[in-house]
Amino acid sequence: MASKTVTRALRSSSRQAMTAVKRPITQRSLTTAALLTAASRPAVARSTARIAVPAIQSRGLKTIDFAGVKEDVYERSDWPREKLLEYFKNDTLALIGYGSQGHGQGLNLRDNGLNVIVGVRKNGASWKEAIEDGWVPGKNLFEIDEAINKGTIVMNLLSDAAQSETWPSIKPLITKGKTLYFSHGFSPVFKDLTKVEVPTDVDVILVAPKGSGRTVRSLFKEGRGINSSIAIFQDVTGKAEEKAVALGVAVGSGYLYKTTFEKEVYSDLYGERGCLMGGIHGMFLAQYEVLRENGHSPSEAFNETVEEATQSLYPLIGKNGMDWMYEACSTTARRGAIDWSSKFKDSLKPVFEELYDSVKTGKETQRSLEFNSQKDYRAKYEQEMQEIRDLEIWRAGKAVRSLRPENN
Repeated sequence: MASKTVTRALRSSSRQAMTAVKRPITQRSLTTAALLTAASRPAVARSTARIAVPAIQSRGLKTIDFAGVKEDVYERSDWPREKLLEYFKNDTLALIGYGSQGHGQGLNLRDNGLNVIVGVRKNGASWKEAIEDGWVPGKNLFEIDEAINKGTIVMNLLSDAAQSETWPSIKPLITKGKTLYFSHGFSPVFKDLTKVEVPTDVDVILVAPKGSGRTVRSLFKEGRGINSSIAIFQDVTGKAEEKAVALGVAVGSGYLYKTTFEKEVYSDLYGERGCLMGGIHGMFLAQYEVLRENGHSPSEAFNETVEEATQSLYPLIGKNGMDWMYEACSTTARRGAIDWSSKFKDSLKPVFEELYDSVKTGKETQRSLEFNSQKDYRAKYEQEMQEIRDLEIWRAGKAVRSLRPENN
């Protein structure tokens, strides 16, 4: 009976979750620049390089000074595959949902040799994709309620809207002794809006990879590992944190940072609306439009706005930091960037303060739930995407990208 109810609630939402699989978002990973030594930097930056912060090694746990604040960072070296297999030998990991994160985390768990099963709506798009990825119906691919009943650790990786819609049917299946796992604090933190009130007799934990599920998978296959946050919402057994760290490594994390469910969801919603996606797109559009309005060609406007940023300067920032990028540029560029950065900060900080308040008060959550739960969500979203694709800046960008050597 529960299966039909969950399936009915999930039918529209499962299609939404699949969009993340087809269109991976930009990778969002924490920099590990604190682990670099001054000697690893190119000569151009050595004159201003700060002394590297020493890391205190204790098995896999590092205590690192992040700009004066000491934090514990867990690393995967403390959880080799053999230890993971022993730790989870009596567990069945029921991964619910097969969108971006479900795909990446599920395949990594399977490759690590753990007993993982997938629960999705039978014969839906996710079910079919799971079969294409080698999951076998009746063996490690089941309908949602059956997977939850079989699982000792229930990994709820449905979309935020789908978690809210299906929770009345899923909650009764989360019985005492199980562990409830999330990769986003959205549902339990904003329970007044999502109605996701977790059972009081189970461990509730979070592992939040700082990137798309596709990046979680690709970095795992490269032998690296994505940075992730871990958090504990509820510790009934006294082992919730250890379990979260072990699962974080098992799903493909290289380093794990402690946070809370609240801070994870606040920073995540805030970041993707700000510098990670929304804010950067808005700045691209503003700069491009001013260049075009002043007579610059589409190719020149795009190259100066997007191409140089993403292909030259941003990678330098990601690899070595803003100071290193400044050192790598001309004195003229450096002077202007330093002078204007404070103007942009002063102008934009009120917008970011408004944004954070909107996230913290739940306005952004309410907006997301209302929009993403609409029956015509898919059509409206596609219309918005088409409007973006039709913008001159991105049509010009398509032509510029075609000139890159790797595309010839």
